[in-house]
Amino acid sequence: MRVAISTDGEFVSAHFGRCPSFTLVDVENGKVIKRTPVANPGHQPGAIPEFLHQKGVSCIIAGGMGMRATSFFDGYNIKTILGISGKIDTVIDQLQQDTLEGGESLCNPGAGKGYGLEKDECDHPHKEECDH
Repeated sequence: MRVAISTDGEFVSAHFGRCPSFTLVDVENGKVIKRTPVANPGHQPGAIPEFLHQKGVSCIIAGGMGMRATSFFDGYNIKTILGISGKIDTVIDQLQQDTLEGGESLCNPGAGKGYGLEKDECDHPHKEECDH
């Protein structure tokens, strides 16, 4: 199983789409066999789910994510585990022990603005909703 963890330094990023990178973790029989950092390809609607799908990811772990992003991941049959915080190493340990429990998303829509990677253009249905 290949898992992607939204990453900011040594920690799980609260804002999955704007995280600087992802940590890809291959887990087999409860053991990590490979761990690879990959740069975030950019925060555009649907780009990250497609990118991670192409990398063979079957599960994404993040602090938070909006409903639209969750639906993109659902379209690729990628499980989302949200509400996760703390050090990447701790999360990986919990993955290996099968004790990682998700919860509610840690961010609200638009809460990631000004954090990490920014969007190049507004994707709101009504441009007046976008203030950048």
